[in-house]
Amino acid sequence: MIIATHSGKFHADDVWGVTVLDLLFPGGELIRTRDMARVAAADFAVDVGDEWDPQRGRFDHHQKGFDGARQSGVGYASAGLVWKEYGGRCAALIAQSFADKALDEKTAQDIAYSIDNDLVQYLDMADTGAARNAPGSYGLSAVISGFNLNWMDEQQAGSSEAAEALRMQRFRRAMDFIRDILVNQVKYRVGAMLAGQQVREAERMEDGRVLFLKNAALPWTTIVRNEMPKVLFVIGYSINEDRYIVSTVPATPDSFDARKDLPATWGGLRDAALAAVTGVQDAMFCHNGLFIAATKSFEGALTLARLALAEGEPKQA
Repeated sequence: MIIATHSGKFHADDVWGVTVLDLLFPGGELIRTRDMARVAAADFAVDVGDEWDPQRGRFDHHQKGFDGARQSGVGYASAGLVWKEYGGRCAALIAQSFADKALDEKTAQDIAYSIDNDLVQYLDMADTGAARNAPGSYGLSAVISGFNLNWMDEQQAGSSEAAEALRMQRFRRAMDFIRDILVNQVKYRVGAMLAGQQVREAERMEDGRVLFLKNAALPWTTIVRNEMPKVLFVIGYSINEDRYIVSTVPATPDSFDARKDLPATWGGLRDAALAAVTGVQDAMFCHNGLFIAATKSFEGALTLARLALAEGEPKQA
C-alpha cells in the first residue's frame, strides 16, 4: 500500500489520517509529495489530490465545492474524512491488539463516534479555521504543528532536499505521538466498557449512599453520576498504593463540584493532624479541595465516609 500526503508543513489532520491508515495497513510506503501523478498512483491520498472518494482511498477537503460536514454541522477535514470511513475498523483493531478485546461492529463504531466527538472534530475545526486549536489554547493541533521545522531548522538543513527529509522524520515522530493518543483513546473506552458491570454490581453501604469498589482504578464516575443518584461517596482500594480512597461524586461532568463535599475542617490535613480531627488513627490525608481522602484500612475509610455523611446536607442537584 502507498499512502500519499502533501509535502511541506504538516498539520494534525493529515498526521491523524495517515496514522489511522498506517495502523490498518501496516508495512506500506508513505510518500509526501505534491506531484499529482504520484498522488494519483497511490492507494490512499490524504489531504492532497483534490478528491473525496473513500471507495478509491481519496480523502481531501480542499477542492472547490467541497461541503462535507457532520450532522452537527462541523465540517470535515482529512482527519475526519479518514476517521468517518475507517474509525470503527481502527477502534476494533486497537481493542484487539492492545486490550485483547474483540469488539462487535456496533460497539467499535460507537467508540469511533465517541472519539470523533471528543477529539477528531476539533482537529478538523482547527484545520478549517473554525477553531484556533484543538482543543484549548495549546491543544493537540498546536502540539502537532510544533513538530514542523522552524526557520532555524530549515537554515541548518542547507537545501530543500535535506529539509524535506528532515520533515519526513518529524512527520513520522508526529505519527508515533498520534498513534499513542489514538491507542489510549480506544483503550480508555474499552476499559470503561469492561468496568461497567463491576461498578454496577459493587457493594452499596450506608443506605445506598456509599459505594465500595475493590479496585479504585475502575472508571466509575460516569456510571455513578448517571445511574446511582443516592451515592454520595465512593470507597475504593488502591492496589498499587495499598490504601483506601474516599472520593466524592462529581455532580456534573465538567467540574469538581460534588454531590457532597468532605468536611471543610479536614482540608489539607495529613497523618496525625487528620487523625486528631477525625478520630481515625490510620488516616493519611485529605485534599484541600475536599474531594478525596485516604486511609490505610477499609474500616478507617468507612469511618471517614460515615463522618462525612453525618455532617450537613447533600447539595441540591
